[in-house]
Amino acid sequence: MVEFANVFIRHREQNLALADVSFRVEKGEFVFIIGHTGSGKSSLLRLLTHEVRPTYGQVWVDGKDVARLRAGEIPALRRRIGVVFQDFRLLPERTLEENVAFALRVIGVHGKELRKRTFEALDRVNLVSKGKMYPNQVSGGEQQRAGLARAIVNTPTLLIADEPTGNLDPDTSLEIMDLLEQINRSGTTVLVSSHDQYIVDTILKRVIELERGQVIRDEPRARYSATTSFASGHPGLPAGILPCPVGALLGRD
Repeated sequence: MVEFANVFIRHREQNLALADVSFRVEKGEFVFIIGHTGSGKSSLLRLLTHEVRPTYGQVWVDGKDVARLRAGEIPALRRRIGVVFQDFRLLPERTLEENVAFALRVIGVHGKELRKRTFEALDRVNLVSKGKMYPNQVSGGEQQRAGLARAIVNTPTLLIADEPTGNLDPDTSLEIMDLLEQINRSGTTVLVSSHDQYIVDTILKRVIELERGQVIRDEPRARYSATTSFASGHPGLPAGILPCPVGALLGRD
């Protein structure tokens, strides 16, 4: 589904944003990309949507070498990828429904099909009742749910979430992550960049950790810190209490 093969990115100032990064993500996986600010997370994600190109190496998405795509092929690539942003990036002068529908209009979907798919996307994130409201009339969590609906309205094969809980409170963050897990269970590959230790420790998915542009850890069902044992408990939880699935915390399992 996604593959990085010996990828380097060197900026003009000769600093390496990524250095010999290689890993593979299979279709249907859920993967956290973690690391401190400046570790290369954003550069890695932007490679997938052809916003930047590697200085050396190959980046594959759905069997296509992204760096070698012609200009006319890039829109088709981006239609197969949904992106959720930390700062929501909703159009303030449009309702939540119109924000979601806009992602369809730009690819030529109109009429009944547009209304049907917009409704289905809003329904998946439990936001149909707020569809006629504007971004400034709803909470941050509802804005992020609208952003998630916009990202999935084209039924992407890959969903990228860049710090999706960075501006949200803990309870709302769990709700967003539960929605991402539901989308993942439907078959969509999900990559989440996150600084949120609680979320990573709670969900226990594969973790790829970057430091100074290099992969220093790639571990299945991992916690945020490689040095923290399960026996030590979880930040914010009593000693001896272990994380559980997000759905269970929300009363859905």
